[in-house]
Amino acid sequence: MSQRPTFLMTEPAGFEVCYQINPWMKPDAWRSDPAACRAQAEAASAALKAALIDAGGVVETVEAAAGLPDLVFSANAAVVLDGRALLARFRHPERQGEEPVFRAAFEQLRRRGLVQEIVELPDGLFHEGAGDCIWDATRDHFWGGYGPRSSHAALDVIRQTFGRDVVPLELASERFYHLDTCFCPLSGGEVLYHPPAFTPAALARIRARVSPSRRLEATAAEAAAFCVNAVNLGRTVIMARAPDSLRQTLGARGYHLVEVDLDPFILSGGAAYCMTLRLDRTSGARAALAAE
Repeated sequence: MSQRPTFLMTEPAGFEVCYQINPWMKPDAWRSDPAACRAQAEAASAALKAALIDAGGVVETVEAAAGLPDLVFSANAAVVLDGRALLARFRHPERQGEEPVFRAAFEQLRRRGLVQEIVELPDGLFHEGAGDCIWDATRDHFWGGYGPRSSHAALDVIRQTFGRDVVPLELASERFYHLDTCFCPLSGGEVLYHPPAFTPAALARIRARVSPSRRLEATAAEAAAFCVNAVNLGRTVIMARAPDSLRQTLGARGYHLVEVDLDPFILSGGAAYCMTLRLDRTSGARAALAAE
């Protein structure tokens, strides 16, 4: 496995907003000037890739596929930890064609040694990858979103597959249809999250595991700007263009914000985290074995 943070992204050539499966998606806005939107999307994807590389990352790329516009949201491809990849199964028919494309991509990654094992979900379950299963390195466990897209029963499969705890968080709104739209653990132990996205039981679980001093509550404006949907590398946080309030909050905690204009992808309900899948994450158990 590479010692540098390694991310999977998809070439944006096939991206467009041509259907609506979440409340953020605006196909009419895309159709108003598709050539300009496509050019902006190409530029936005390139800027995000450059930001990851500038922050010390490596980017692996999946080719675009015709008729699969949301293939760019590679976070949904799988859950990856300790060299093992649990492949996603999508709830909406519009995205189910992505499954064989990502499976082939992971077979290539396995042949190159970037992952060691590929695991399939049991039949009858839906789970949309790292979009609904976020690793918290500080606490050495997953936070598992469920409800709009992912099945609650899939969380048990994740526990069994990776041998790590999964804290279930039920999502309360179709607006925040994946956990990564409203929840982001940071390297200093803080958690940036948008409370209205969660049921009372989910909020209680967050508050039981994250001390008040480390809970950063994102405002409605910050969440709507898709800034919670961020990539954190050390003290660098890569995100869509942020309101001043969030710049001040994270700056006061010692984080350096790298803002990227991701407006074309926000038209589809996704941003920086959605567009990337971290491949090299390791758990505390793996790190302990490596040190022996």
